[in-house]
Parts: sequence; structure tokens; C-alpha cells
Amino acid sequence: MLQPPPAEPGMREEEVDTPALLLDLDAFEANLDAMAALLAPTGAKLRAHAKTHKSPVIARLQMERGAIGQCVQKVAEAEILAWGGIPDILVSNEVVGPRKLARLAALARISRVAVCADGAEQVAAYEAAAEAAGIRLPVLVEIDIGAARCGVEPGPPAVALAERIAGSRHLIFGGLQAYHGSAQHKRSPAERAAAIGGAAEATRRTVEQLRQRGLDCPIVGGAGTGTFPLEAGSGVFTEIQAGSYAFMDADYARNESPPPFRHALFVLATVMSRSIPGVAVVDAGHKAVAVDSGLPLVWERPGLRFAGASDEHGKILVEGGAAPVLGERLRLVPGHCDPTVDRYDWYVGVRRGRVECLWPVAARGAMA
Repeated sequence: MLQPPPAEPGMREEEVDTPALLLDLDAFEANLDAMAALLAPTGAKLRAHAKTHKSPVIARLQMERGAIGQCVQKVAEAEILAWGGIPDILVSNEVVGPRKLARLAALARISRVAVCADGAEQVAAYEAAAEAAGIRLPVLVEIDIGAARCGVEPGPPAVALAERIAGSRHLIFGGLQAYHGSAQHKRSPAERAAAIGGAAEATRRTVEQLRQRGLDCPIVGGAGTGTFPLEAGSGVFTEIQAGSYAFMDADYARNESPPPFRHALFVLATVMSRSIPGVAVVDAGHKAVAVDSGLPLVWERPGLRFAGASDEHGKILVEGGAAPVLGERLRLVPGHCDPTVDRYDWYVGVRRGRVECLWPVAARGAMA
């Protein structure tokens, strides 16, 4: 059920009802501008990943700064973006099931949509759905470049699948999906460079083998916030699928030489108990902030450490500095921004301590 907004424009930040998903607009806009500037000299284009923000509003702001489209992981996310007017969407994932495929094909009437495949059975299902809808559906071949999750083997197996797609009257070979997810959070620059170096070389060989078979590769997509300079500088990747850069989170900040973006996304929490000396309890626990990538950080309050969570409570240890008082608002930096966003119905956009806007998290819970 859609929850009422926790704030109104013009409110002071300390008046916002909590827990709330807070977006620092100055930092957020600086991140969008920074990514556009970093990619401009490389020739690679941004296809920002909407699984992070789940918002047509944010997608439009990214595209105003040069993003060529958006990618998503689910058909439901693609629907929200297409209904919100986003004209170019890639489902950077495999889609299985006739009902989902019918929904995907229907979106082709209002947006350019594409999807990924890593097997012949999927291609056959895409072909049937496209034929039933009377469309030609672009399909990218996903190759496994190190994630060991989805993807066909680079080289001849990928080329064979591409030829199967290109030979269909109802499909269009759209290129390669080559995302190395686990490389994003390898802590040292050397580890990240080694992982992406191998991935880029496998992708390069596959592109060349496709060319030898007479197949152009219009899209070579992948990369993320942790490695995008490597893919963009490789000369192989044409599209960068970073998402978290818009917000940053605590786990990316733990990388050595972290991405050059500012923390813009916070969970605003209220101190609800000070009954135990040296402990402050806030109203943000597991239901308010994702902890799969570590506990959140307390923003700009040295000496305060978020030490644990239960469903509705967050335990903060006072280890130095000024202790928070009952009712005080604290900003928490989530460890993982994507699933944290999915817990909320609204972004509360703030600028210099005042609420400026409220944006719906339109694709919240879009799992199908």
C-alpha cells in the first residue's frame, strides 16, 4: 500500500517523519554531472541502471545529462519506466515465462525495449512472443565474463547464439551483455583492473569473432559504479550500466580508491530511546535499511557507530564525541543503496536543510 509522504516541501529536515529516504539534492546532482563529465571523453555512453533508483523522474534527469536510456532487471521495472515516458530500455537479464514475455513485447508499442538471452530455449521463447505481438524484438547475448551467474561462454558459443537470433524473422541481434558484477566490490584497484582486463579481452575476442561471421555488435554493455572507468577506457564497451553512482553507498566507499562520487542517499532516523548509557536507539532497523552489504554508517557524527539492528530498532553506540539526544534526527548511509531504496514509497529531496521535492519510488517492489 502506498504510504503518505513523510514530509512536505518547505519543511525543515528535522521535521521530516522517520524513517525516511532522504536524497541530498546538491550531492545527487553533482554525481549525475560528474558521471556525464567522466564518460564524455571516452566515447562510451551511459545506460544508467534503474534497479538502483526505480524512478522515471531520476531516469529523466540522467537522460537530460546525456544518458541514452536505462537498463532494468525486471519486466515490471521496464513497465514503470516505459509508462513514465522513458524511450529506450534494456532488460539486462533473462526473462522466462509466456506472461512476462507478452508484457515485455507489449511495451515495444511505447518504448524501444530489448532483452538478454544466454540459451537457445530462451531465444525460441522470445521469438514466439515477438511473433505473437507482431514486433521485432532486439535481443543481446549475455556472456559470462567472470560472474559465474548467467551468460553463455564467450567466443564460439556466444557467436552461435547470436547467429540464431540474427536468423530469426522476429528478433534482432542487439549485441553483447558483458557485466562482471563481483568485480565492482573487489577492494583494491589492482584486483578490479585484473578482473576487468580479463573480461574486456574475452569480450573483445567475441566481438571480433562476430565480425568475422558478418555480425555487427551495436551494443557492448556492462560495467558498474566500481569499475566503469576500466570498461569505458577499454575501447570495447559502448554502454556503461552504472547505477549506484547517483547515490553512493557505504560498501562502495569501502573500496580502495573508491568511486569519485558523493554520498547523496540517506535513511533519516530519529533517536527513540536513550535508556542505556552509551547507547542510542533509532527507529530504523532491518525494515528501514538493507544490511546485506554491511551496517549503515552514521553520517558526519564522529564517535557514533551503528552496531546492530532488529526489525524496528537500530542500535548506535556512543564511542566518543557528542551523544545524540532523544528525538534527534540522524542521517544513516546505507551499506547497499538498491535494496534500501526498495523499502520506501518516497524520496524526500532536501537542499541545505529544507525539503524541496517529493518523488515516488515508482518501481518499488517490481519483482516480476
